[in-house]
Amino acid sequence: MPNLGPTELFIVLIIVVLLFGVGRVSRIGGELGSAVANFRKGLQEGAKGKTEEAEQPETV
Repeated sequence: MPNLGPTELFIVLIIVVLLFGVGRVSRIGGELGSAVANFRKGLQEGAKGKTEEAEQPETV
């Protein structure tokens, strides 16, 4: 994978803004941040559920 420096990232950002517009880019950024937050929350809840299952004794 090629290394992207600050100049390349800036050029990509300019192209994205020109293609989609500032409003849409900010909305996409907000939605992406929200999705990442929900993903992390789901991971934490899943890990919490597994530790609770491990602590409870099995009943037959």
